[in-house]
Amino acid sequence: MADRSGKFAGDDPFAIARAWLKEATESEPNDPNAIALATTDADGMPDARMVLLKEIEGQGTDGAFVFYTNYGSAKAAQIDATGTAAFVMHWKSLRRQIRVRGHVEREDGAQADAYYASRSLQSRLGAWASEQSQPLKSRTALMAKVAEITASKGTNPGRPPFWGGFRIRPVQIEFWADGAFRLHDRFRWRLNAGQDGAAWEVMRLNP
Repeated sequence: MADRSGKFAGDDPFAIARAWLKEATESEPNDPNAIALATTDADGMPDARMVLLKEIEGQGTDGAFVFYTNYGSAKAAQIDATGTAAFVMHWKSLRRQIRVRGHVEREDGAQADAYYASRSLQSRLGAWASEQSQPLKSRTALMAKVAEITASKGTNPGRPPFWGGFRIRPVQIEFWADGAFRLHDRFRWRLNAGQDGAAWEVMRLNP
């Protein structure tokens, strides 16, 4: 077992991630739950964009990271094709980051319904109006579509069938913290499957 203490202490990587995010919420000025999500297209070309992480769920080897998007978006198409994704969550205020790589599944049920219902009315209507990643003639055209959706869907629109969540189940998580003279602290958690089930192997890495 790697020699971990302080901010790295604990046997559950999801508990550590939740603790770091909670700490960042108190110090990061904007979107402490922002992640740079990386996917790969059909030609093997990497792609990346910022999205908001909405939940760190579970514990032990059964945890996951959840975000929501339009299933017609480029990111969704790439995820559906490969079943994998990676992300990095970086906090300047804490000088820390978390890197995650894993397999991805859709969250397209009651949990997605509940999250969609918790969003502001404007955001729910916007989800209906936006054909994410598709060409757009003008912002005027987009706002006209929003007005049309508002008139047709009313004040309590249900979740669009083309909008929902993705759950990243990690096979690798790395916790990184800034160190003096660029001698940073890095701990990699890697999921290994054995006869007794899955377990995390924790290793300290060179900076």
